Amino acid sequence: MPKADLLDFDKIKANLKTKHIGGEILIYNRTSSTNDIAAEYAKNKKNHGLAIFAEEQTTGRGRAGTKWCSGHADSVLCSILLTESKCNADLLTLTCAVAVAEAIGKPGSSEAKLKWPNDVILDGKKVAGILVESKTHNNHTAYILGIGINCHQKKDFFPPELQTSATSIDIESHSITDRNLLAKRLLTSMDHWLEVAEKSSERVIDQWRKLSVLLGHRVTLLFDGRKFTGNCIGIDPEKGLILQLETGGTRFFDAAHTTIAK
Repeated sequence: MPKADLLDFDKIKANLKTKHIGGEILIYNRTSSTNDIAAEYAKNKKNHGLAIFAEEQTTGRGRAGTKWCSGHADSVLCSILLTESKCNADLLTLTCAVAVAEAIGKPGSSEAKLKWPNDVILDGKKVAGILVESKTHNNHTAYILGIGINCHQKKDFFPPELQTSATSIDIESHSITDRNLLAKRLLTSMDHWLEVAEKSSERVIDQWRKLSVLLGHRVTLLFDGRKFTGNCIGIDPEKGLILQLETGGTRFFDAAHTTIAK
């Protein structure tokens, strides 16, 4: 990857008009996980809004302990630290998803959409993922918003089992993504939607509904080892996805114990 494409502190900070997110920015060439670094900074409440980027992660992780694969300088890998958030982890996951989708926008013929609980989709394929973690220090709870956005990956980068379900912005846009510009858009979008979430969770949920690829569709879920099928009729920030079950009745499915069946 050309040197000009490396993440650049000055390019990201230039004219960055955020109130809370990205006031301080750290960029690592290589680290185990940006979430792990953020966890260390979470001990100090003054680090609210810190954004940590990495060109490469050696042990990046996704939801349910899965590994997040990326090469050097081919993604936007970021963790945002919140030491003073009034929102819970479930609402933060929805908020983060909305913000990431907005930052990606419509790079090609497809607009970024959301697949519950934490996948961002382009043309039906996963382009970004989110992992929200919490840390408690001295009677305060900090949240770490881990974000991975595929940018420069080619189709053959992904293992065979993922080539039909994963993509990158370059693949979808047929161009080369400006990762510094995307990082700036990400911080701006996160700043906006986190402020919205603190004032009105319903506005976040409304936007999530607009971007959802599941709402109004037949969905099969795996919940604690059991399979459930029904029509997705809504989302609750605390209770999870709402399904009108084919067997009758309506049920909530929380993100912690649920996955979408393939």
